[in-house]
Amino acid sequence: MRLFAAVLPPEEALAELAARVDALRALPGADALRWTERAGWHFTLAFFGEVDEGLLPELHTRLARAAHRHEPHELRLAGGGRFSDRVVWVGVDGDSAALKGLADSAAAGARRAGVPMDRHRPYHPHLTIARNRGTTSLAPYVAELAGFAGRVWPVRELSLVRSHPPTPGVAGRQPRYEVVAAWPLGR
Repeated sequence: MRLFAAVLPPEEALAELAARVDALRALPGADALRWTERAGWHFTLAFFGEVDEGLLPELHTRLARAAHRHEPHELRLAGGGRFSDRVVWVGVDGDSAALKGLADSAAAGARRAGVPMDRHRPYHPHLTIARNRGTTSLAPYVAELAGFAGRVWPVRELSLVRSHPPTPGVAGRQPRYEVVAAWPLGR
């Protein structure tokens, strides 16, 4: 199964972001972007890819340990940016060092559980809101996100999420995400 570790923002924070995304979707050229669905908004900590079911018990143990090593901390959705002209994302404000530490621990736990982590990249906390399907400039969207700052919320758990790919050949379909397990942060 295709898995990743994530932090899921609370509904109140997602509602604030949804209002800002609605405004972005009204900008000229927004129909050329593929907007991610609110149900899929999350902060990926570590992407595991296809994981053999036989590794799940050890992965659960390692992720539980990782979660317990990190105390709850506060974040808020704030600002935004882009990866080249491919992705528009919303960033975080608050204890991003704690989020990075949690991401590093999740990746290390997965490696110790036997999950190949050869595609692991340095962690950059972001929540993807749109992908470019063509040559649209993403600069106006990033500029509109510059002043965005949502409410502060506590990060209290680490989630293991399964990604169900979209149905091939069906235009507009997006992945569906399912929380497989979650562990509280701290002792």
